[in-house]
Amino acid sequence: MNMTLTARPLLLNSNEADFSTQLNHRLSWADHTDHQIETVVTDILHQVKTRGDAAVIEYTNRFDRRNVQSIDELVLAPEQLKKAFLDLPQAQRNALENAAQRVRVFHEAQKNANGKSWNYIDADGNLLGQKVTPIERVGIYVPGGKAAYPSSVLMNAIPANVAGVKEILMVVPAPDGILNPLVLAAAYLSGVTKVLTIGGAQAVAALAYGTTSIVAVNKITGPGNAYVAAAKRRVFGKVGIDMIAGPSEILVIADGSTPAHWVAMDLFSQAEHDELAQSILISPNESYIQAVQTAIDELLPTMPRAEIIAKSLNDRGLFIIAKTMQEACAISNQIAPEHLEISCTEPHLWEPLLTEAGAIFMGSYTSESLGDYCAGPNHVLPTSSTAKFSSPLGVYDFQKRSSLIQVSRQGAQILGPIAAELAYAEGLQGHALAAEYRLDKNAK
Repeated sequence: MNMTLTARPLLLNSNEADFSTQLNHRLSWADHTDHQIETVVTDILHQVKTRGDAAVIEYTNRFDRRNVQSIDELVLAPEQLKKAFLDLPQAQRNALENAAQRVRVFHEAQKNANGKSWNYIDADGNLLGQKVTPIERVGIYVPGGKAAYPSSVLMNAIPANVAGVKEILMVVPAPDGILNPLVLAAAYLSGVTKVLTIGGAQAVAALAYGTTSIVAVNKITGPGNAYVAAAKRRVFGKVGIDMIAGPSEILVIADGSTPAHWVAMDLFSQAEHDELAQSILISPNESYIQAVQTAIDELLPTMPRAEIIAKSLNDRGLFIIAKTMQEACAISNQIAPEHLEISCTEPHLWEPLLTEAGAIFMGSYTSESLGDYCAGPNHVLPTSSTAKFSSPLGVYDFQKRSSLIQVSRQGAQILGPIAAELAYAEGLQGHALAAEYRLDKNAK
């Protein structure tokens, strides 16, 4: 471990005249998908779309150092998933089961709250409403190799399963043929229908376009590298996607009551993801911010990913001295972070002021990492200020809504002239006549 590493988040004060300019500059982040990645991904998508299985096999053998001859060799039998689960150490099995159960309970409650069809009859006898049905088939992308995340399986597959999706296809790369048993066990617990050991842009293409052996899905969710993100962006429109995620983010609003080393480690929990991750602390207590900096200095040398944490905090980390807790909340809303911790003695006093965040963690004991793994709510969250207009992944992302309209004879007499009038105004005579044919005076 490098004992000389230092991490110094940029310190800003809201009293400074150029505070907003400095803040916006620090928050800015550009999608680093370069031209070469786009070129490679475009070619992969084209090859899979036109050559199907052969291209999927070719790219999988090339990128994952495999030697397979057919898609069948890439499909895992359901028994393998169950065996992976049963072979786990008891502590891992219990943790995974508990996390899966909590995620399922939360998403069942979400489904029961607002995921039902509805209709009503109006005064003219017309039935109007909405029919809610699950998406028929979805694909979930799960990173493989060193970046193996069983929690991503739970958070993507369980809400799809709860929503009633009939087929959940999971793709996961297996570099050198190696698979993570925790990932397979999570797939078993989450109700995944089929697992294919393919990854990269070729997996996204296969899910979007289908091949002789792989059925096309209606929506693709799940995280991946720059190539996966670029492929998801390209196939959007052919299929639905969850989001194009940016670097991970955490913002902590602190009143100074939480032990400084707790908050320092919360900042580390995002910074250790990668160098582009962003960790922000806002507090009206300047001495507390200094205490957190001291804790960072003490704890950084003990971290296995110290170099990544240091670069993240030095390049993108941020300490903000606010005038008041109210102003801290206003600044947070401006930033709209992915993860927001209210690390205060009275978090419910400030929560009503916070309207822009992917997930809000309230109180000193609520570390963001608990939400990542096992609290229940989904950890797939909007990043890069998109929390201002988008939401966490949930049951609703795996459902679609169809409008229901049944017009009575009486209703047709009232609605027909209205529709005809507007249709004639738009120059659409067929629309107008279709409505007028149903008027009693025109009945034949």
